[in-house]
Amino acid sequence: MVIVRALLLAGALSLAFTLFLTPAFIRLFTKLGWGQFIRDDGPQSHHVKRGTPTMGGIIFILGSMFGYFLANALTQDVPSTSSALVIVMMLGMGVVGFVDDLLKTRRKQSLGLGGWAKIAGQLVVATVFALLALQFPNGRGVTPANTKISFTRDLPLNFLVLGTVAGIILYIIWICVITLGTSNGVNVTDGLDGLAGGASILAIGSYVVIGFWQSNQLCHNVRSVMVDPARCYLVRDPLDVAILATAIVGGLVGFLWWNTNPAKIYMGDTGSLALGGALAAFAIVTHTQLLLLLIGGLFVIETGSVIVQRAYFRVTHGKRIFLMSPIHHHFELKGWAEVTIVVRFWIIAGMLVAAGIGSFYLEWLQT
Repeated sequence: MVIVRALLLAGALSLAFTLFLTPAFIRLFTKLGWGQFIRDDGPQSHHVKRGTPTMGGIIFILGSMFGYFLANALTQDVPSTSSALVIVMMLGMGVVGFVDDLLKTRRKQSLGLGGWAKIAGQLVVATVFALLALQFPNGRGVTPANTKISFTRDLPLNFLVLGTVAGIILYIIWICVITLGTSNGVNVTDGLDGLAGGASILAIGSYVVIGFWQSNQLCHNVRSVMVDPARCYLVRDPLDVAILATAIVGGLVGFLWWNTNPAKIYMGDTGSLALGGALAAFAIVTHTQLLLLLIGGLFVIETGSVIVQRAYFRVTHGKRIFLMSPIHHHFELKGWAEVTIVVRFWIIAGMLVAAGIGSFYLEWLQT
């Protein structure tokens, strides 16, 4: 009952925070002049959105922290190391996005940080996370992350077979690839009202299920008749990770109330980079790195459409596959209503998340 209470409290408190306080933040951001600027070469229908308050990611980041820490306090629980690392990643990426958003509003244009400057900031955050995640072993010597590649659990592929120094370097590079891919994937998807927010609710929500399941099947519980030693998980703090995921989902649901079409506020890079960082961190600390390709499948599709478009443009010297990338803009230019695109993309995201959770459970059954 304590576990269920913590999960419900975390989600409900963060939901209440963003649902009821977002109007106050909208007024504050409007007063500060934090308005959205629209690309001149984007769909013409987007120009009416110019000036809508942005940097809304600040709201659900604060709401998530409010729900998570207060739920822990009310249930007399202590925040875990793994959750603290997810928060470090989310806040770090959020800061990079905030700087980008702030420069956009100051310069009165849709370009903020330069591309390489933004990547540099993301790399710093990812590297710090990677190094910290190998520290802080619990009483059984389990750290939040390790140097193995994982799918639904750790695979036999360990970077340390190449030696300690080379292995750690490759591990850091691997974590940076996961983090940059995921954070930029969510950022690319954040082009229509509510699209990235709704897809993130589904993707991060899957880690509520995964964390809760892992907590019931931990290897140190093998004495329980319910835990099979051959199927148990060697992870750290999965239940508290599930509580944090619930808090983020709750905060996003409340924010989505104001972010759906026509949006009263946008999450900006502050929110999209933070969500992508959190999603990557969840995959790393739950040892489900490659499973992220399914759980974050919509973000993979969106990013892939940009890569394919640019590659095809260069190879064919100016020809395009899509009318515009990312792919959601292609359907906009084909005449689809924005709400139609968002809902259909949510359906795709949901099916991919279901496939990811299904693969996670199927692996456990077959072990």
